Amino acid sequence: MSQTQVTVPDLGGIDEVEVIEITIKVGDTVEEEQEILVLESDKATMEVPAPMAGKVAEILVAVGDKVSSGTPVVVMEVSEKTTEQQVEAVQAEPEKADAPKEVGVPNTVEASESIDASETETEIEIEIKVPDIGGANAVEIIEFSVQPGEAIDAEESLLVLESDKATMEVPSPESGIVISFSVSIGDKVSEGDVIGQMRVTQSQVIDKPAAENKPPDTSVAINPQNDQVLTSVLRSSTQGLAEVPIVTSGKVHAGPAVRQLARELGVDLVQVTGSGPRSRIIKEDVQKFVKIKLKQPAAAQSMGVVGSDEDFSKFGPIEKLPLNKIKQVTAKNLVKSWSTIPQVTQFDEADITELEKYRKGSMVSMLDEGVKVSPLAFVLKACVMALQKFPQFNSSLNLDGTALVIKQYYNLGVAVETPDGLLVPVIKHSDSKSIVDFAKESAELAAKARNKKLPIDGMMGGTFTVSSLGGIGGTAFTPIVAAPQVAILGVSKATYKPVWNGLEFEPRLMLPLSLSYDHRVVDGAEAARFARYLCQLLSDTRHMLL
Repeated sequence: MSQTQVTVPDLGGIDEVEVIEITIKVGDTVEEEQEILVLESDKATMEVPAPMAGKVAEILVAVGDKVSSGTPVVVMEVSEKTTEQQVEAVQAEPEKADAPKEVGVPNTVEASESIDASETETEIEIEIKVPDIGGANAVEIIEFSVQPGEAIDAEESLLVLESDKATMEVPSPESGIVISFSVSIGDKVSEGDVIGQMRVTQSQVIDKPAAENKPPDTSVAINPQNDQVLTSVLRSSTQGLAEVPIVTSGKVHAGPAVRQLARELGVDLVQVTGSGPRSRIIKEDVQKFVKIKLKQPAAAQSMGVVGSDEDFSKFGPIEKLPLNKIKQVTAKNLVKSWSTIPQVTQFDEADITELEKYRKGSMVSMLDEGVKVSPLAFVLKACVMALQKFPQFNSSLNLDGTALVIKQYYNLGVAVETPDGLLVPVIKHSDSKSIVDFAKESAELAAKARNKKLPIDGMMGGTFTVSSLGGIGGTAFTPIVAAPQVAILGVSKATYKPVWNGLEFEPRLMLPLSLSYDHRVVDGAEAARFARYLCQLLSDTRHMLL
């Protein structure tokens, strides 16, 4: 066994390129052309392949180091089978070293004869228009499938329309990133209407002068003026991967090898958290993500809604009513939450006798004309104060269940019944709201939800949810926690009950509260204290002024 140094190949004049990933370790046996590290310039990413087969004896660089053409990076132990010509090629001067090869260009004579053109990519903005929808006009928007800033593939659903007779999806005309929508839920659109803008990438072919009377070059040097080519560098085509394009959504930071691994494992890199420099995704991040997914229950991964395929018509007359899109989405979310969260419900009662006297008495004279304050506004105010005192209720569990994400903002979701199904508009920055503010904003959001005027971002970002059935009745119920939140408060109808005051029973107006929570995050004692604190706040409005 002999040792030889592996150096950075010719980078086409690029200096000070950063090492962002080392894909081997000391003691590894590598094959010829196997990727050993990944470099990144200001504009592109490139892989450095092993020029020969051997065993890694020493790694001379670390992640974050700056290297140039000819910089020694690895010491390899070369077996006796390695030819003298291979060793001499590795030990040759940097300008004679093989350059990284472009995607689709194998290290053969045939490849060198065909490289008379290259592709560059240019980003442009295009309008998103409603396609042919079968002649229907003024069709209502009932759901957005993506949000501004998200990447989307061609033909993937952008939004959902619903006419009197059918529901239809509007597909994305191309792959790209959605910049903005110019419409909202409830708007009516027709064929040809502009509904938003998106950013797409267009490929342009640039001719290269063909070599005349020159022997074919088996290595393709990288042109520093076309640094974007480096973003497409993969392993040698002899490994059967050159024909696979890299699709970059713009929302992830990962090298070609990591993207290849993600494709092989079926991993969406947008969902992976990077642990490398500048939050770059490395191979270990992808592997860890797959392990976590495999440990999750099958029901959590499917997130489907299991019904019945039994033929009920053999027992008598039936009627089949299709579920609208809102009910279908709600069903999937409920199945996901119920299947993945171990839920427990804590029941309690708040004495709101004095609160109701104040609300219907002296408070009325202090309100502006037309402003009505329901008991729900007091409950929302009390919830914010309870969340501030018990921050674990205003949190989310991270993906692998090893940490709790405590949110420093308070956005209360309020469940609203609409003709099309349950919607949950969110009151943002709830910690800055007064009781009157809660009354006004909850009423406005509920009206928008029922009139299909609620914008898509009006239902996003909630940290805690309140579901009130007070106007309907009932004594208690078990609301389902809305993942990734960890708790939800159910409010039932207040009724008068005889309560012992130490001397006698007296009628008191008692409000039933049902607190469902994620038992992985909250234990029973904490839930009981949270519910008791809510009851204390609601029993005397002066507590809310402290």
